[in-house]
Amino acid sequence: MNLPETTETNWLIYVAGAASLILAAYLVFRRVVRRSYERHGRLTGFAACLQFLVILGVIAFPFLYNPRQWQWFWILETHSGRGWATAGCVIILLGFAIAFGTMLWFGLRRAFGLGGQGLVRGGPYRWSRNPQVVGGYLLVIGSSLQWPSLYACGWLVVWAMASHWMILIEEEHLRRQFGEEYVRFCREVPRYLFRPDRAA
Repeated sequence: MNLPETTETNWLIYVAGAASLILAAYLVFRRVVRRSYERHGRLTGFAACLQFLVILGVIAFPFLYNPRQWQWFWILETHSGRGWATAGCVIILLGFAIAFGTMLWFGLRRAFGLGGQGLVRGGPYRWSRNPQVVGGYLLVIGSSLQWPSLYACGWLVVWAMASHWMILIEEEHLRRQFGEEYVRFCREVPRYLFRPDRAA
């Protein structure tokens, strides 16, 4: 697997962009979104819009900050071998199906925190409390396998931090809203995959 070369200028731009995204995610999720849930019991249109823009920024990060070798994100030519590229493509397709399939199944308004009643425990939520985020992880991991670089590793870190902060704030809200029912859900279904929160 041959990694593309980096330059000092690229790194400075990249680090500044990553730091800006991480700061924006922290402020939006830990301040604006949390306040919206606490005051209104749901996301306001403004908070939902900011949340969407932060996630969109994290997803678009490679388009904006990758070096020249990675400037056309979806080109067929990759910097990895055929096996890694094939694995990456399969993981991307799986992530896309999980993330967007769950959103359509769940309903777009509800997926963005703007509506819905009751705790959803069916469909993909039998295996993960956050299947959309799991799908997002797969998209990022698959893309990183197809176009491997230190930039891709950093993108995974930015995604992990931003999405985890978002989830923690949602969990605070759901615990307030559904109480013991949500605590039982946490004990039975993992936050992401594999291991439920036994101590919830």
